[in-house]
Amino acid sequence: MKKLIIAAFAVAALAVTPKANAQNKMVGGAAMYPTKNIIENAVNSKDHTTLVAAVKAAGLVETLSSAGPFTVFAPTNEAFNKLPAGTVDNLVKPANKATLTKILTYHVVAGKLSAADLVAKIKAGHGKAELSTVSGGTLTVMAKGKKLYLVDEKGGKSWITIADVNQSNGVIHVVNTVLMPK
Repeated sequence: MKKLIIAAFAVAALAVTPKANAQNKMVGGAAMYPTKNIIENAVNSKDHTTLVAAVKAAGLVETLSSAGPFTVFAPTNEAFNKLPAGTVDNLVKPANKATLTKILTYHVVAGKLSAADLVAKIKAGHGKAELSTVSGGTLTVMAKGKKLYLVDEKGGKSWITIADVNQSNGVIHVVNTVLMPK
């Protein structure tokens, strides 16, 4: 009887474990834990080392570690590599902190917007929705097939490549292009 009870607990534990791990999306080779905040998770993603360095240079670590909630459209290293040569090195210089901060906060929307929330806004907006960013700018979100994409104020487009990476203080949507404000 004792072995039967132990076996039942073991089976129950195995049944629960995949569900818990299924909620932890992988980004940049690292599990993203919904119990950690945006910064605590981002520092573990090998695909977001440039973004993390930029956030540190702009002095936004404390803000993105706060309660939020925030929706962050997080450009990958490849997204930053699409910028003209030398752009990132120039932006992280102390003299350009204000410009860097504006660009980074342009990727942040107050509140937690899941992909389903974005789709609902697109439907309500008859094909597109405008999002107000923390920097004071506007991002337009649209759908093409099952993909969601963003259009920045300069007309640049970025696809959401990984949606709904939940954080304790919001959500991250990984994007493949750096979005630029006016």
